[in-house]
Amino acid sequence: MKNVKRILAIAGIIILLGIYIAAFVLAFFGGKNGTHMFNAAIISTIIVPIMIYVILFIAKLINNLSK
Repeated sequence: MKNVKRILAIAGIIILLGIYIAAFVLAFFGGKNGTHMFNAAIISTIIVPIMIYVILFIAKLINNLSK
């Protein structure tokens, strides 16, 4: 379970960094889509950690039910 948490944390960091880099690039070169990408980055900053927490919570419940 410890390794799963570590893998999900690293995946979350990579996803968020990718979103931030894409938002930064589009802000300079994307024209009118830069605002939408920035809004998506802000929303993803909230959604991605919540989704990781939900996945870990469900995995913990499944582990407890199987024991």
